[in-house]
Parts: sequence; structure tokens; C-alpha cells
Amino acid sequence: MRIIDARELRFSRAMVFAIEEINNSTELLSGIKLGYQVHDSCSAVPLAMHVAFQLANGLDPVFYTGNNCSQSGMVMAIVGESGSTRSISMSRIVGPFNIPLVLTQLKKVNFSQNGYDVSFDANGDPVATYELVNWQKSNSGSIEMVTVGYYDASLPVGQEFRINKNLTWVEGGTQVPVSVCSNSCRPGTRKVLQKGKPICCYDCILCPEGEISNVTDSPDCFPCLKEFWPNAERDTCFPKPVEFLSFDEVLGIILAAFSVGGACLAIITAAVFFHHKTSPIVRANNSELSFLLLFSLTLCFLCSLTFIGAPSDWSCKLRHTAFGITFVLCISCVLGKTIVVLMAFKATLPGSNVMKWFGPPQQRMTVVSFTFIQVLICTIWLVVSPPFPMKNLTVYKERIILECALGSAIGFWAVLGYIGLLAAFCLVLAVLARKLPDNFNEAKLITFSMLIFCAVWITFIPAYVSSPGKFTVAVEIFAILASSFGLILCIFAPKCFIILFKPEKNTKKHLMNKNQS
Repeated sequence: MRIIDARELRFSRAMVFAIEEINNSTELLSGIKLGYQVHDSCSAVPLAMHVAFQLANGLDPVFYTGNNCSQSGMVMAIVGESGSTRSISMSRIVGPFNIPLVLTQLKKVNFSQNGYDVSFDANGDPVATYELVNWQKSNSGSIEMVTVGYYDASLPVGQEFRINKNLTWVEGGTQVPVSVCSNSCRPGTRKVLQKGKPICCYDCILCPEGEISNVTDSPDCFPCLKEFWPNAERDTCFPKPVEFLSFDEVLGIILAAFSVGGACLAIITAAVFFHHKTSPIVRANNSELSFLLLFSLTLCFLCSLTFIGAPSDWSCKLRHTAFGITFVLCISCVLGKTIVVLMAFKATLPGSNVMKWFGPPQQRMTVVSFTFIQVLICTIWLVVSPPFPMKNLTVYKERIILECALGSAIGFWAVLGYIGLLAAFCLVLAVLARKLPDNFNEAKLITFSMLIFCAVWITFIPAYVSSPGKFTVAVEIFAILASSFGLILCIFAPKCFIILFKPEKNTKKHLMNKNQS
């Protein structure tokens, strides 16, 4: 009764399965079909040697000779037995024919003590040398032998077995073979092992946002420094671009043009008033406060230029304080004109002598006093916690916003709050004076201008808080320009129109007739 070795049977079936998987794969040995023969040596050396002769001579008639097998009948390699004695016997036969024999159980072979050495020297010492080889498919599709080490029985005990650290191909190349399971992960990705598969099987996952890998087959990605950001391939960190409202961009050029244009408009208006300073319409509307208002409006227009360009230590301090002081000066002039209108009407009543309490010296003192309070607020702000330039890294991940930090938020809102308080007070007085006789109709113009002013700045607050990056600065400049244009157009445009295009109405008689009607 013949006994089947289940262990050897499992080896055979595993080999058959592996060869069929290779033949059915389009990625492994593309264009090459592997054949095989399985022989039973019955654990006998003679039978093993017989099969070795048969395979070396290529005389077996069962070799497949179809068109799909271009090298049919050629033995490329022999897988040895699991037993070392029979494998060594086979190697002596196929060795001269340069047919490699793959030893499947090399770790169980003891070359120097198996009593079956190839040759001996004059002293009877073994001198056998066994070359250990492996196989690899080349780029051309052929199978090549790789020298991985050797066993020399003539060397001292413990030194017989040597492994080459550098793989050498038969053709002379030294490149290490790549895994056929997964291709190498390029820089910018990281390796993630596939669950339940060998370590050579993995997926290449793109590095997360803000992280890079700069080597092939990197197991991890690492983040860039705070002021750096990955390139599109995520294999290099580059400095983040710095963003601010610049004079070189379209938005900055437009805002700067309106700022300079508004300042020129205020200067031209002042020139018109100065040229006609003796005319009734200029004299009736308090020429001194009018000139001071036009001067303050010129400064308001120009102060918006300090908000454009790269923030620096001096520009951050200048932009908010200049804005706060010039606007208070402007509103103080408007407030003074409104009070003059009210007091002038009171002075026309019988027995009233109120104008002596609000003549030119008192008007100047009112403007100086209101402005001094804002100067004091700005000075405290600059001393305690002034604005300063900073790099904002939180609004956008991929770029840096260069902006002016407020320093003390209380100081900033105190400046805005004081401007709003004066504007509200001025609006209330202008509304009260809006129904005065026509020759005092400047109160109506002031009412319109202050309505525009208040509407702009009430809208500004939520827009300022919610605008990102450089658009925060753009919103503030827009509010400055819009409110300044509202003041100059509402208060001075009708008067300039009469002076330049309706000179017949610029007479004392015409003003008095309107008053009487």
C-alpha cells in the first residue's frame, strides 16, 4: 500500500496555484506563460536523479508545443525536493547544464556535515562552493538570475555562508527589484498598508492639507511650518504669499484715485469760495467755518491713503488716529455751522442778543474743544496699547494677511464712538433747524449730509467685522470716502452751482426776498 505525503502534496498544489495566478495576471509576467511538471521521487535518490536527467535532456514528450508558448520544451529552472540529500544529487546533474535548482528548504541543509561534498583537497578537507541564486523578470521580459550569496565549505566553521549585501544581476545591473504587489508611493503621498495583506501591499494616500512628504514610500506626512504651505504636489513647503491692500492692484488704485479726486474736489471748492468770498451766499453761510470744513474734508480724503500699502509700525498708528482726528474736526465744523444757523434765527427775534454768545471766537473754541477731546482719546490709545502690524495666519490657511492689529479694541471703538456721538448730536440739531426760513436753508443741507454720514457708518460696523483679510481695510476706506463725498456734495454743491451757473441769485436782495416770502 502506497502512502501519500500530504506535506509534499500541499507544496505541489501551492506551486500549481501560484503558476496559474501568474499566467492569468496581466501585471506579473506579461507576455510570458509558465509551464510546469510535477514528478514524484518517492523520497529516493535514484528516482530524483532520473527525473533530473530527463528534465536536463528535455526528452519528456508531454511538453506543450502550442503557439502560445514561445519557449516550449526549455527547462528554465527546477524546484528541488524538500529533502537536502535528493536536492544535492539533482544539483550535480543539472549544474553543468546551467539549469538552476531552487532549494526550498535551504535552512535545513548542512553542507559541511552531510557527508556528500562535491570535492576534497589534498588533505581531505571539503572545498565545495554552492552559489545561491534567485530569479527576477527583466524589463525585456526574460527571466534573469540574481546572485544573492554563496556557501563555501572550505571556510572556517561559522563563516561558510555569505550573503551579498549588494544584489548583482547577471547582466551587470545592481538595481533592487520592485514589489509586484504595489508600486512605490511618490513624494506627496504616504503608505497605508492594506489590511490582511503582506507588507509589500499598500495604498498611496495623498498627504492631508498642510502636510507634505518629500521621500519615496514615506510612511508618514509631516506639517509645514506656520508661515509655509505645501505646493500642489505636496512634496515641498513654500513660504505663504503675503496679502495686503496694495497700490499695485486694481482695488487699491481705484480707492487711491477716489481719495485724491475727493481731496482735489475739496481744494477746488475752497478756491471757488475764496474767489467769491465777498458774495452774499458765501458770507451768509459762515465763510470761516466753511473754509475750515473744506480743509478738514481734504484731510479726510487724504487720510484714506494711509490705509493702502504694506502696514508698518508708523502707518498703523497714523491711519486710525489721523482718521479719528480729521473726522472729528470735520463733524465739529458741521456742528458749529448748525449751531450758528439756530443762533442766527434766534437773534432775529425781538430783544434777542444771543449771537454775542456765539460769535467767531466761540465758534473757534467749540471746534477746538471737540477736536481736543478726540486728540486726547487717540493719545491715550497710542500710549497704552497702540495699533501695530501683524501677520494674520488664521483667516486663510494658504496665505498670510498682513494687517494692523488694533492694539486696544477699546481705544478703536472709543474713537469711532466719539465720532458717532458728535454726528448724532449734529443730526438732531440739523433736524430741529430744517424748517427755518429759506435764507437759512443750510440746515436742510446739513440734515441730508448727516443722514448719509450716519447711514454709511452704521452700515460700516457689520461690514467691517465680517469682511476677511484686505477687504476689511477696503470697507473702512469706502466708508471714509462715502461719508466725505456725502458731506461735500450735500453742503457745498448747491452753493457752488449758484455761484458758478446762477450768479443772478447770488445777491442780497434775492436772499432777502426769499426770506420775506
